[in-house]
Amino acid sequence: MRALDAAEVLPVAAGRALREAGLGWRPTAGDRFVLADRDMDAEVFVVSDMVADVHDFPSGPVIGFNGTVEWALDSVGTEQAVWLPAEDQLRRLLQGTFRRLERTQDSWAVTVHLPGDPAETVAVAGTAAEAYADALLQLLRRALT
Repeated sequence: MRALDAAEVLPVAAGRALREAGLGWRPTAGDRFVLADRDMDAEVFVVSDMVADVHDFPSGPVIGFNGTVEWALDSVGTEQAVWLPAEDQLRRLLQGTFRRLERTQDSWAVTVHLPGDPAETVAVAGTAAEAYADALLQLLRRALT
């Protein structure tokens, strides 16, 4: 597997904001995450059948680390992890609100139509993933009001 380019990974702050706004996560193979508040925010893990996998327990899903991981982690609850959705996952989460993604000179713009708004809303950020995350955050916050 190739190393993840830092530009491809959603910033931890964006992942936290999405979680705090109510975005749920059911881990699946390929999902990227960090372990929050363990001085490991720079270490991006990927759910895989070979290294980290999801175990379902009555108390909820737990991410299990198999013996090949160099840290002595057995498992952590999903509430301790911060999901860093990929660009395609963020686009799918926007569902029918998504209108378009555009590249500007130095940024990316995601246009969505939020329920109840007469006009379209544009989220602009330095990467496409961050723009999608900003648009999704607006959608989640709208759902809470």
